[in-house]
Amino acid sequence: MENKSQAKAAQDFVPIEQVQDGIVVLKNGSYRAALMTSSLNFALKSQPEQEAILFQFQNFLNSLEFSIQIFAQSRDLDIRPYITLLEERLNVQTNDLIKIQIQEYIGFIKNFTKNTNIMSKSFFIIVPYTPSVLKTGSRGIASTISQLKGRQVTSKQQAQESFEENRSQLEQRISVVEQGLSRTGIRVAQLGTEEIIELFYKMFNPGELQKPIPLNDILTKN
Repeated sequence: MENKSQAKAAQDFVPIEQVQDGIVVLKNGSYRAALMTSSLNFALKSQPEQEAILFQFQNFLNSLEFSIQIFAQSRDLDIRPYITLLEERLNVQTNDLIKIQIQEYIGFIKNFTKNTNIMSKSFFIIVPYTPSVLKTGSRGIASTISQLKGRQVTSKQQAQESFEENRSQLEQRISVVEQGLSRTGIRVAQLGTEEIIELFYKMFNPGELQKPIPLNDILTKN
């Protein structure tokens, strides 16, 4: 009984109603999209390049007619999948010299990561959209009129139509963010449903070591 009450309290703490088609629907009826972005090594850029990036980013911020949230996540890098990959290569290697080199490299990686705190960083932009009360009211009027005309519309159909309409508005905002950041040389990709669930799971379970969200795989989808 105690575990159930604790789980319920934790669930109530999360303001998420559902995640559908890569869109987070909050309990207050608002929508959120999570975009993952690449990073820039700003310090290695030349002075003209740095000025151009800052100018484009300033133009991007000034072009926004809505608020966004920029979120950076730092986590301990889990090197175990890489070690497993190296060990698999070692097992199929037939050249004795290369096998020795792989063994030495595995030992070096293990000792290095044991004595050094290696962090992985991921960068996200949260794009919000809140349906207006007027729009909700007009949809209710339209629904009433359609029913008076003899058209039967179920509550599930109405919810899906409302979701599609609100998602369309949110996708317009996502497009603005993607276009603005692409001018600065930053790649952007929207997280899908499974990736969003994984992101929130890691946020609420920071002690668990898991593979980071594959940035390159996500950014190369588009």
